[in-house]
Amino acid sequence: MPKRYTVTAALPYTNGPIHIGHLAGVYIPADIYSRYLRRQGKDVAFICGSDEHGVAIALKAKKEGKTPQQIIDQYDQVIRESFESFGIAFDHYSRTSRKIHHETAQEFFKILYDKGVFEEKISEQLFDPEVEQFLADRFVTGICPVCQYSSAYGDQCESCGSSLSATELIQPKSTLSGAEPILKKTKHWYLPLNQFEGFIKEWILEEHQNDWKPNVYGQVKSWVTNGLQPRAVTRDLDWGISVPVAGAEGKVLYVWFDAPIGYISSTKEWAKKKGLDWKPYWCDQDTQLVHFIGKDNIVFHCIIFPVMLKASEQYILPENVPANEFLNLEGQKISTSKNWAVWLHHYLKDFPDQQDVLRYVLTANGPETKDNDFTWEEFQARNNNELVAIFGNFINRVMVLSHKYYDGFVPKSGELLKEDLDVLERMAELPKKIGYSIENYRFREASQTLIGLARLGNKYLADAEPWKLIKKNPERVKTIMNTALQISSGLSILSEPILPFTAEKLKRMMNLDPETLSWDTIGAKKVLLEPQHLLGKTSLLFQQIDDSQMDAQREKLKKSALDNNFEKKDFSPLKPKTSHTNFDALDLRVAEIISAKKVKKTKKLMELTVRLGEEERTVVSGIAKDFEAEELIGKKVTLLANLKPRTLKGIDSQGMILLGENSNGNFVFVGPEDKTTVSGTSIK
Repeated sequence: MPKRYTVTAALPYTNGPIHIGHLAGVYIPADIYSRYLRRQGKDVAFICGSDEHGVAIALKAKKEGKTPQQIIDQYDQVIRESFESFGIAFDHYSRTSRKIHHETAQEFFKILYDKGVFEEKISEQLFDPEVEQFLADRFVTGICPVCQYSSAYGDQCESCGSSLSATELIQPKSTLSGAEPILKKTKHWYLPLNQFEGFIKEWILEEHQNDWKPNVYGQVKSWVTNGLQPRAVTRDLDWGISVPVAGAEGKVLYVWFDAPIGYISSTKEWAKKKGLDWKPYWCDQDTQLVHFIGKDNIVFHCIIFPVMLKASEQYILPENVPANEFLNLEGQKISTSKNWAVWLHHYLKDFPDQQDVLRYVLTANGPETKDNDFTWEEFQARNNNELVAIFGNFINRVMVLSHKYYDGFVPKSGELLKEDLDVLERMAELPKKIGYSIENYRFREASQTLIGLARLGNKYLADAEPWKLIKKNPERVKTIMNTALQISSGLSILSEPILPFTAEKLKRMMNLDPETLSWDTIGAKKVLLEPQHLLGKTSLLFQQIDDSQMDAQREKLKKSALDNNFEKKDFSPLKPKTSHTNFDALDLRVAEIISAKKVKKTKKLMELTVRLGEEERTVVSGIAKDFEAEELIGKKVTLLANLKPRTLKGIDSQGMILLGENSNGNFVFVGPEDKTTVSGTSIK
């Protein structure tokens, strides 16, 4: 059993507020886990902080006409307030812009630098000749080589999701000046991940094969199987932590390198305030380190950061990285750029004092093993049918009857019958069951076990029918109500990790001292409420949510997405004026698809054979997620026929098929529809 626990939650990026996907994927599971450990009396450091460096911050500042510091100050405050409002009980929440983090990150870099871990390389990178600045990936846009989306970034295409390199973009341009970038040599330091493949294989693929989540293990295995490559730890940028070695002027630490070190610097800051030594929480083998993240951060927390920790020869490695999958919203992927999200600060305005409803729904439907979907219909159903009808109903019946029959005093129990003993026995088993689920990161299971206790209490009352016995057998009713009150007390204790606001409200309602009750008390079958204990005032734990509220939320979501689409899509800035001679240079032809198959080891690429008059060509297009191969055969499409061939996944692509995007974000073909049109026909 470890002496202490260091629990980290992914550092949120301070270029926008927090939405329900963040809460479900990372912060609620981490909070439940940490709260549970504290209830067991464990030494816990639950650590997080704002991630405040990187290109996205600089881009946001440029877009809004602010400084990067103004952006991070604004969103750090919004994020902090959201976490506090939802009861995410960090032991410490810091910022990577603070001096202690800059010093810690630079010290970490120096440790690896002095050990000779890094490789120094000179490479060619895109450079804006007008502003005389190297262009980080997000400062470059161009045509995606996979799906031909016209505004792909230098690191990723937001249309098809492909990971890219800035030098892969077709017709790249600088977002700083609009100029066409040139290639220029620059020096950077690289972490040679390839030299640590053996370590990753032994540590994860052998030691953690059976105790890490399959989605995490599988992704790590895939990366290692494909071969790890050196990764740059520095970049040319003016916003970030300066590289602390000679010859690195104008360079900063890559955000992926400095951000996870934020866990360490935040722990240092916390320990200093507490008068503690931070090192045991990161350097003692008797400490269990657990990272809570989303699946998009698996490679950083399971390969890159562990390699950094291992190479330093000072730090412990994570015992587990229970990454969740993604949460979708009403059948669509959550998208901050398209405003398809439920923001936490907006939720609180519409549902004040109902934080636990969202905590419960996101836990009960958490994306633990696969992507899950949040819908307002399920939100309403789980609130009304589970929290109100089961949990709240049981507590309300017990409290109302106790005040009615005994003026709010706990009655003395008589002889316990089999049905009384059975229900108390089953409750005594729950601390261990819920604890096992939480310790194994099965929070959905824990939430349903908890609601199962309230369901058990409801059935017990319904079967015993004290309201019918009160006149015939008042002594028996005392035993029934005493037993029901013990169950109510048990709920106030066991619900605290998942429903902290409800647990606090219930304890006040029952006039309980939280310091005198624990999970061990329930497990030991001890009496939780002594006879003649005076209960507090009765109030409803949860409120019904009606259809009109849900309709309003769906309409609000739809309107925000439409407004965003109206502003950013339909009326995007026009390209610079040109002449018809430039258009005439494009050779647009009708082509007929005669065969199609998905490209192996890709999710989006489709290899097409098209007939162009008497000629046949191969074209690779990023449409595999929107079309089945079979439905493409015989389709006539518009082909840009005079592009230079481009090799994608070892296949020479000889042209580009023109595609549009519908209101749902899916690809659609751009003409021609006339079946009589002969392939090879020019389009004018």
